[in-house]
Amino acid sequence: MNPSHGDMPLEELEKYTGSTPCPADFDIFWDKALEEMSAAAPEVELIPSDFVKVPFAECFDLYFTGVGGARIHAKYLRPKASPKPCPAVLKFHGYAWHSGDWHDKLNYVAMGFCVAALDCRGQGGTSEDTGCIKGPTLRGHIIRGINDSPEKMLFRQIYLDTAQLANIVMSFPEVDESYVCTTGESQGGALALVCAALEPRIAKAAPVHPYLSDFKRYWYLDAQDEIKEYFRFFDPMHLREKEIFNKLGYIDIQNLVKRIKAEVLFSTGLLDQVCPPSTQFAAYNKISAAKQMLLFHDYAHEYYPQLNDYIFKFICNI
Repeated sequence: MNPSHGDMPLEELEKYTGSTPCPADFDIFWDKALEEMSAAAPEVELIPSDFVKVPFAECFDLYFTGVGGARIHAKYLRPKASPKPCPAVLKFHGYAWHSGDWHDKLNYVAMGFCVAALDCRGQGGTSEDTGCIKGPTLRGHIIRGINDSPEKMLFRQIYLDTAQLANIVMSFPEVDESYVCTTGESQGGALALVCAALEPRIAKAAPVHPYLSDFKRYWYLDAQDEIKEYFRFFDPMHLREKEIFNKLGYIDIQNLVKRIKAEVLFSTGLLDQVCPPSTQFAAYNKISAAKQMLLFHDYAHEYYPQLNDYIFKFICNI
C-alpha cells in the first residue's frame, strides 16, 4: 500500500495518532491486570532441551503458569559459565506462529546474552489457551472474548504473558535486570512494544512492522478480516460498532505505548498492506520515550535488507 495510493502521504503519517478510541478506564484496567499477574504463582520450570549440544550455550524449555492458570512455554538460552550477570533479549513471534528454532537465537548468546522466545498461548507453539468465554471466536484471537468482559479478551492474557516472561527472566541470577531488550516482527513487533509498556524496566525495544495497532483504521482500510467478518456475521448493521471498538481499545497497542520508558528502534515498510503504515505510525507517534523510525520506502510486510544487522547492533550496543 503506497502512502500515496490508499493510505497516507508520509507527511500525514508523521502526524497521525490513530482512530480507535481509548477507553476511559484504560489505565485502571491495565493496572488491575498487572496486579492479577503479580498475584499468580508462576511455578517456573526449566527443562534442559535435547537440542544439539552447543559449546557456548545452554538451552532449556521454560514453563510458567500465566493468568487464568494457562501453562506457558518459552525457549530459553543462556551463555555457559558467564562470570557476571548477562544482558537478555526477549523475542516474540508473528500471528499464529511459534517461537521458532533454537539456532536463530544463538547469535545473541554468542554475544553474551540470555535469550527467551515466547510461544503465545493458543497459537502455533505449545503454550496453553485455557480461557472460557462467551460468544464466538471465529478463526482468530483479535475478537476472541469480544462478547464477554474486556478482562476475558485473549490478547489481554497474551500481553500479560509477555510482562510475566520479562519478570521471570529478570529474576534469574544469571540475568542483568537493568539491560533486558525486546524484539519481534508483526504480532511479535506489537508484543515487543507491549512488553516494554507493561514492564517499565525494559531497556530497549526493536519492533518490526508491528501489528495490533489502531483496529478501527484496519477495518476502514479493509486490512483486517477478523473484525470485518465479525461485523458481517454478528452485527451487519453495526449497531454495536462503538461498543466493539471501545473493547478493542483495551488491547490496541497505540493506547499502551505511552507507558514505554525503553529506547525504541521502530521499523516500517511504506508499502505494507498487512499492517498499513498509518496503523504503525499511530503507535509510533504516541511513544514519548527516546525513539527512532527506520523507513523502508519500497517494501511491504516482508524481509527488510540490513534490518537484522541494525537491530543486532542496537541491542548489543555495537
